[in-house]
Amino acid sequence: MANLQRGGLVRQLTLRHLRVIHGLAEHRLVARVSAELNVTQPAVSKQIAELEEIVGTPIIRRERNRLHLTPVGRRLADHARQVLNQLDRAEFDLQAMASGVAGTVNIGVVSSVAPIVLPQAITLFKNAAPNASLSITEGHFVSLYPRLDAGQFDLLIARTWQPQDLEGIDQTVLLTEPLVVVAGRNHPLAKMAEIAWIEAVRWPWILPQPDSVARRAVDAMFAERGVTPPGNTISSLSLSLNLELLQQMPTLGMFPQSLAKAHVARGDLVVLPLDTGDFLSEARCFWKTGGQQNNNAFALFMKCLGQVSEHGQTIPFG
Repeated sequence: MANLQRGGLVRQLTLRHLRVIHGLAEHRLVARVSAELNVTQPAVSKQIAELEEIVGTPIIRRERNRLHLTPVGRRLADHARQVLNQLDRAEFDLQAMASGVAGTVNIGVVSSVAPIVLPQAITLFKNAAPNASLSITEGHFVSLYPRLDAGQFDLLIARTWQPQDLEGIDQTVLLTEPLVVVAGRNHPLAKMAEIAWIEAVRWPWILPQPDSVARRAVDAMFAERGVTPPGNTISSLSLSLNLELLQQMPTLGMFPQSLAKAHVARGDLVVLPLDTGDFLSEARCFWKTGGQQNNNAFALFMKCLGQVSEHGQTIPFG
């Protein structure tokens, strides 16, 4: 560990070293890392050997044909990921600013996705293109899709249930994140280690609108668990209103997992031990075919979404 103590570690690391350790953390196979980086396997092995010489301690251990990072290797991979993400962000930001993008992007989005990806994407977009404008409309898929089809929206972001091809519409997966059942911290179910669905549906629920795709998916989820959907319901799209209701009355609802965790950490909510499986876990982007070619601002915003979603992470070797 002598090199760590001399303070020269960071100065000896190159982008190739960082991309290799990041690739190892992701793939755990030299063959996959070499394919991802478009280099030979011996080149990857050479970078690993150089990394271990620089660090002064092993960063990997081998089990059969798999590689596992040591604690030092994992910490180095974490730092490498942060550095590479920042460099990708800087390159993207400078290119976008140099392009002088202007114009307007009109976005329709469902409420359960909006707070997860849009704040970061909008921040990145406005930093890169301060003269471009954004318009955000929240709703549910059934009400938003006709406006996309009519050309009133450039982009629609929605959770999907039983996704299918749509004529003249391109689509891609933006993120995968489960929904969880939540309650206020004073709810009678909040401290229970085990809860049956039959018990949960006896309480009031906050659910999507009855005519929405999400509501049909919710009803199907209840049916799959052998229970009748709750009859005592409040239909609301507003996450802020739903949060207040959950804290003020003994009702149950569903939040995206990351958002639920944030409110659990603040002491606002608890996540109940009810398995929702993959129910509505996938969020997709929908846009009219050719839309990005006709609107530079929209094309830039799609790149911003890619930067903040897991599907935008890359480890180029050059």
